[in-house]
Amino acid sequence: MSGDEKGPVVILHGLLGSKRNWLSLSKAMSRELQRPIYALDLRNHGSSPHVEPMNYTTMANDVLHFLRKHSLSNVSLIGHSMGGKVAMATALSPELSPNMLSDLIVVDITPSCGSPPSGEFPGYFEGMQKIEDAQVSTRQDAQTILTEYEEDPMVRAFLLTNLLTVPNEPARFKVPLRILENSLGELADFPQGPGGRTWKDGQVVAIKGKRSKYVNKHNFPIMQDMFPGVILEELDTGHWVHSEAPRQFLQTIYKYIK
Repeated sequence: MSGDEKGPVVILHGLLGSKRNWLSLSKAMSRELQRPIYALDLRNHGSSPHVEPMNYTTMANDVLHFLRKHSLSNVSLIGHSMGGKVAMATALSPELSPNMLSDLIVVDITPSCGSPPSGEFPGYFEGMQKIEDAQVSTRQDAQTILTEYEEDPMVRAFLLTNLLTVPNEPARFKVPLRILENSLGELADFPQGPGGRTWKDGQVVAIKGKRSKYVNKHNFPIMQDMFPGVILEELDTGHWVHSEAPRQFLQTIYKYIK
């Protein structure tokens, strides 16, 4: 593959997400871009192994292993939330090979360091653990318990994509709740601070939800330090940019990588 030829698109989901959340968007990208699309399950999510440690260095190494295993180059790497931090850690990794990445698209997150986990996630894990402890057997019973921790039915439905229900057996989550909950501190951090490595070998786009606080005037300069020339796009959404406004999200993606 020549240096100018478009490579595949690789997509990284957020915390408690999975590659299945990106199925419809992946199909749309494949039709429009005529490029291979890979949506990955990060460790401790989806069909990937349940392993420790759970931090951005190890997850970036997982992504690099996948790219090398499949001999991928000139990759457009897209990551949302936690997946966006994994994408940035991948681009900044000293193990990244030349020409492996051509574009980096980071959705509603910055590489800010040391900030506490977003307030809702400890509550989510508490609610999910309560569902398992109650040994409920139906999704509706799980919904009832989770309502105490999250008012938005769309967010509850997203969280419950991780729930496994089997007739005549207690429901359980397919993600390792304890590993993920114990990793929240690591997931709020980032492998480096300002003044460290930078990535200047390709295009970097940050897509922010206007009604989200994840990207703001205090932490965006950190991203500009690590990714000089980063382009900021805003969509009229909250944090779940790609699911709240899928058409506008795809149009923004195509603007830069088509």
